[in-house]
Amino acid sequence: MVSVTVAWEPSGAGVLRLPSGRLVRGRGLRDAMPSGHPPQVGVYLLGSPPPEFGWESHWVRWPDFRLPGDPPYLEKVLIESLRRSEGERVEVACGGGRGRTGTALACLAVLDGVQPREAVAFVRRNYHPRAVETPWQRRFVERFSPR
Repeated sequence: MVSVTVAWEPSGAGVLRLPSGRLVRGRGLRDAMPSGHPPQVGVYLLGSPPPEFGWESHWVRWPDFRLPGDPPYLEKVLIESLRRSEGERVEVACGGGRGRTGTALACLAVLDGVQPREAVAFVRRNYHPRAVETPWQRRFVERFSPR
């Protein structure tokens, strides 16, 4: 029997279409889980470890309103997430789904070809108008330069 992956619904809550056409979902963990299929891979941007979700997950230590504690690890996780989003449902989430999630989604957009100085506007236009909440998060995206 062949397993077929069902992608995110493009118009689903929090789904961002990257320039390559890949779909990733951003969300706030304080909100109810959107209906439909669960993620296959989750990236959780929190100050403390997340609970067990029942699917593969990666925790990036990232306190609210701040920057990631280990930027090289974030880059590694995002590169893997972008690769896997080609055929799997990838979710990126923090508590509220805007600041840390928006920052990580903007970094994913950079990895997918968006210029760093344009990535925040891209995510605000295509994910949430208040994504990337702080000036230092915006600078982080503008300086994001994968090795």
